[in-house]
Amino acid sequence: MDELTAAVPGADEAGFRAWVAVRREPLRRSAYLICLDWHLADDLVQDALARTYARWPRVARHGNPEAYVRRAILNGYLDLRRRPWRRVRLDADLPETAADVATAAALEAVEGTSERARLVSALGRLGPGQRAVLVLRFFEDLSVEQTAELLGCTTGTVKSQTARGLERLREQLGHDRLALADSRTTDSLGSQP
Repeated sequence: MDELTAAVPGADEAGFRAWVAVRREPLRRSAYLICLDWHLADDLVQDALARTYARWPRVARHGNPEAYVRRAILNGYLDLRRRPWRRVRLDADLPETAADVATAAALEAVEGTSERARLVSALGRLGPGQRAVLVLRFFEDLSVEQTAELLGCTTGTVKSQTARGLERLREQLGHDRLALADSRTTDSLGSQP
C-alpha cells in the first residue's frame, strides 16, 4: 500500500492532520517545480491547505483531496502570475546576505549536477501553463486525463502544451532528445533545501 492510499482521510480535523502529515512534502516539491522558489512554494502549499481545511469534510467525502489541493496550488500560482504588482522588481540592487548565500548553496545541492541546474533553469523559462503541465505529467507522473482534469482543460490542450514545452526545453538545452520522461531525472529536482 502506498502513502497516498495509506492516508485515506477522515472527515474530521484528525483526518486532515494525518493526511497533511503524509502529503505536505510531496506537495511542496511539486509547488517548487511549478514556481521555482522555495518560499513561494511554501506559501502556495500553506494557502492551499488553509483553503482545504475550511472545506475538509466535503473534500474528504469526495475521496480525492490530493487533486483538490494540487488544483488550489496551481490556481494560487497562476493568480499570482496575473497580478500587476508582481511585475515590479524591488530587489534589483539589494546586497547579498548570508541567507542568500545559504539559499544558493541549498539550490546547488538540490540541483546537483550542472545538467540538473540547466534543466531547472530551462524549466523556469517556460510559461506557467507549460511548466505546470510538464511538472504534473513527468514529476507527478499523472496521465494526460488526470492532468487535464486537474488543470480544467481538455486532453488535447495537455498534449499540445506537453509537446510545446518539451520542444522549448530541447531548444534551450540543445539536446536532440530530452530524456525527461524516460530517465525520470525530475524525481531528484524536487529535493528540498
